[in-house]
Amino acid sequence: MTTSNILSLPFRKSTQISLSSSIQQYISKKYDQHPDMFRHDLDVIDTLRRDAVNVHEAHPSGIKKLQTYAGQLVWMGGKFPIDIGADFTWYPSLGYHTEHPLVQNNLKYELMNVLYNLAALYSQLAIASNRGNTDGLKTAATCFSQAAGVLTHMKTEILPELRMDNPPDDMDDATLESLIQLFLAQSQECFWQKAVMDGYKDASIAKLAARVSDLYNLAGEAAMRSEAISSAWIHHTSAKHHHFAAAAQYRAACDCLEKRKYGEEVARLRDASACVNEGLRECKGGYLNKAVIDDLNGLKKRVEEDLKRAEKDNDLIYLQAVPPKSELKILDRANMAVARIPPEVAKPYDHFGDHAAFGPALFTKLVPFAVHVAVSIYEERRDRLVNNSIISELESMTDKLHQILSSLNLPGSLQALEKPLGLPGTLVQHADEIRQADALSRLQRGFGDIEKLCASDRAVFEEAKALLAAEEEEDMNLRLEFGKQRWTRSESRADPSHDGGAKLWNQVAEIEGYFASSTSSDAVVREKYASVKDTLALLAGPDRNMMDFIPNSRRVEIPELLKPTIGRLRGAYNEVLRMESRRRKRVEGLMARSRADDIKSDILAETARLERTYPSTPIVTAHFEDFFEKRLDNLYEADIDALEKEGADQEKLLADLQRANQEFEAQKRSVGDKGNHDREKALQKLDNAYYKYKEIVSNVEVGRKFYNDLSRIVEQFRNQARQWVNQRRQEARGLENELSMPPLSSLSISQPRASPQPYQSPGSASYYTSPPQPQHLRQVVHSPPAEAQIQSWADNVPQQQPKPMAPMQGAWIPDMGIKFAPSPVAGGNPQGGQQGGNVPMKKTWDPNSGIRFG
Repeated sequence: MTTSNILSLPFRKSTQISLSSSIQQYISKKYDQHPDMFRHDLDVIDTLRRDAVNVHEAHPSGIKKLQTYAGQLVWMGGKFPIDIGADFTWYPSLGYHTEHPLVQNNLKYELMNVLYNLAALYSQLAIASNRGNTDGLKTAATCFSQAAGVLTHMKTEILPELRMDNPPDDMDDATLESLIQLFLAQSQECFWQKAVMDGYKDASIAKLAARVSDLYNLAGEAAMRSEAISSAWIHHTSAKHHHFAAAAQYRAACDCLEKRKYGEEVARLRDASACVNEGLRECKGGYLNKAVIDDLNGLKKRVEEDLKRAEKDNDLIYLQAVPPKSELKILDRANMAVARIPPEVAKPYDHFGDHAAFGPALFTKLVPFAVHVAVSIYEERRDRLVNNSIISELESMTDKLHQILSSLNLPGSLQALEKPLGLPGTLVQHADEIRQADALSRLQRGFGDIEKLCASDRAVFEEAKALLAAEEEEDMNLRLEFGKQRWTRSESRADPSHDGGAKLWNQVAEIEGYFASSTSSDAVVREKYASVKDTLALLAGPDRNMMDFIPNSRRVEIPELLKPTIGRLRGAYNEVLRMESRRRKRVEGLMARSRADDIKSDILAETARLERTYPSTPIVTAHFEDFFEKRLDNLYEADIDALEKEGADQEKLLADLQRANQEFEAQKRSVGDKGNHDREKALQKLDNAYYKYKEIVSNVEVGRKFYNDLSRIVEQFRNQARQWVNQRRQEARGLENELSMPPLSSLSISQPRASPQPYQSPGSASYYTSPPQPQHLRQVVHSPPAEAQIQSWADNVPQQQPKPMAPMQGAWIPDMGIKFAPSPVAGGNPQGGQQGGNVPMKKTWDPNSGIRFG
C-alpha cells in the first residue's frame, strides 16, 4: 500500500476451532442419526477450515482452498440451522478495531468471512501481477473484477441472510459497496493503462480515463458512509478521481489538437490543470503514498507544458475562441470493468461430485434440518385440521343433540313408563360411575384444594400489596417532612420506571380483578353443587334410596293407548343414541389414525426426489407445501366431506325424534297419569344431576389450573414489588441524607481549641473521608455545634463587642518586630550600650544564643 498506486484488501484472521465437535454434538441432540455415521465428513470439514483460515499469502493455490470451504458451508446451510453451536472468531482487517475479534455462532458469518478473504486474495493477486506488460495488466484487471464480483455476491446474497442486527464494520453494506467500486475502478485503470501501452487513440483513452474517474468517485462516496474505511483510503480515492478526470481532459485535449480545435484544446487543458491541482490538495496530512503523488506531479508537469504551448500558439497563430468549461461537451465513457462472480461462488452446487472441483458434498446422508422443521409443520397442520376442522365440529353437533334431548325431557320421560320395574339401565350406569368416582368426596376435595390455592395466592398478593402500601406511606411521611419543593422524587403510584410503582399499582388492580372474577366463578360453581348435592347423594347411595325417591319404582302401569307412541319414541331415541355412539367411535378412530400418521419415511423419499431433481438448490420447508396439501387431502378430505352428511343425518333424526315426542306428550296428556309424570320428573332430575356433576368436575379442574397459574403471577409480582421497594428505600435514604445536611452558612470552620473532639462540618475533608451513619446526620441536624448555638442565642440579647486587652508586661506583640539580643561578654552587661561600656555588638546572629524578644 505504501509503494503501489493501487490498493488491495488485507485478510481477516481467525482462530482455530473444532467445527466437527460442534456438528457432532448438534447431530446427537437434534437428529435421529448417530454422529459416527459421518466420521469421515467431520474430519474433512475440520481440514477444509484449517486450510482456508491459513490462507495469508497472495498465491493462486489459496483460491481453491477458500472456494471449496465456502462451497461446503453453503451446502451445509441446507443441512444445519444457522446457529449450529460453533463460536466462530474473526478479527477485522479494516477500521480502527482490528485487535478486537467478533465471535458469532453463525454459519453465514463464517461464510461471509471466507468469501471476504477470497476477495482479498483476488485483490492481492492483482497487486502482485506484473503490470509492466499487457498480459500482467489483463491478469490484474481480471483479478480485480473477480474481487468485485465476490464482494457483490456477499452484499446481495449473503448479507441479507446474516441475521445480525449490526454486521461487522468492514462487512456492512456501505463498506462492501465502497470496496466493490474501488476494485472496479482499479480494474478499469488496468484497461486504461493497457490502452496507453498499446497506443490507442487519444479519444478512446479519454473515454476509459473518464470511467476510471467515475468509479473512484463512487468508491469515495460510499467510503464516507462506512465506519471501517480509513481516512488514507478516502483521500486516495479522491486523489485518483481528480487524477483521472485530469487525464481524461488531457487526452481529450490531445484529440482536439489532432482535429485542429485549438480553442477547445486550451479549455480542456485548463480544466485538466484544475483537476490535477485538486488531486494534489489531497497530499495535505500525509495520507497519500509516494506513487500516487508522483503520478499527479508527472501529469501536472505535462499538462502545464502543453497548456503553455497551446495558449501561446492560439494567441499568436490560430486565434480561436476558448470556450468556457460549461460549454465543453461531456466526455463519453467506455466501461470495461465488470464485477464477475466466479462460478464456484455463484453456483457452488455445480462443483460437487467425486471428480468435481469441490469433491463430494459432505453430510449427504444427513436429513436436512429443513426436513425436521417440515415434519413439525406438517404435524401441527394435521392436528389443527383434525381437532379444529373435524373433531370440534362433531363435538359441536353432539352438544346440540344433548341440548335438544334435555329440552324434550329425554330419556326421563321414557324411563318413567318403561319396564322392567325398578331403575332404568342408564340411571344404574350413571349411579355406578358416581359411586366408583366417589363423587361427593372428590368434589369436596376439589373445593378444598381451590380454597387452599386461593388463600395461598391471596396471602402472597396481600404481602406484596402491603409492601407497596408501606413504601407509599414512608414516601408520604418524608414528603411531609421535607416538603414537596425539596422532596422532588416522583410519588409511589406515579413512578414511571421499568417495573416501577405505576406499573405495580396497575398490576394490583389487575390481580384484584382476577380474584374478584375467580371468587364469582367459585360461587357459581358452588351454587351448582349445592343445587345437585342432595341428588348426587342419592346417586352415590344404594339403589334402595333411589327407588324410594322415584315414584312407581316397584310398580309400572303403562296405559294401552301410550304403548304405540312409546314404541315410536323409543325407536327414534335409540337411533339418536346409535348415531352418537358411531360418532364417538369415529372420533376415537380419527384420533388414533392421526397419531399413527408418521410422515418421516414419506418426507425423506420426497426429499431425495427434490435433491435429485434440483441438485443445486438447498432444501427449504417451502418445497414441501404441495406435498403437505396432497397428503392431508388424501388422508382427511373424506372425513371433512362426511361432516356435511353427518349434520344432515342428525337433523333428520332430531326431526323424527321431536315428532315422536310430540305424539307421546299429546297421548300422555290425554291419559293424565300424574304418577308417571312425577316419576318422569324424578328420573330427569337424577339424569340432570349426573350431567351437572360432570360439568362441575370440569369447572373444578379449570379452577385448580387457574389458581396454579395465578400463583406464578402473584409470586412474580411479589418479587418485583420487593425489588422495587428496596430500590425506593435506598433512594429515599440517599435523598434524605442529602437533604439532612446542614447548610454551610450555619456552620463554623474553626472550633474552640479546648474542645477534645472538634465538630467536623460537612465541608471538612475528614467528613467526606469518613462519612457518618444516617442517624449521626440526624443528630447533627437536631443538635447543632456549640458555636452555632451560641450564635443563635444572640437573637434576643444585644451583642457586645469584646474589649481589647492590654498586652502583658514582657509579652511580645506583632507590632514590636523581632530583635536579636547582643552576644554576652565576660563580666559585661548583657544590655551593653544602655548601662555603660561601649561593647561592640556582633553583626551576625549566633544560633547558640537563641532568639530573644524585647
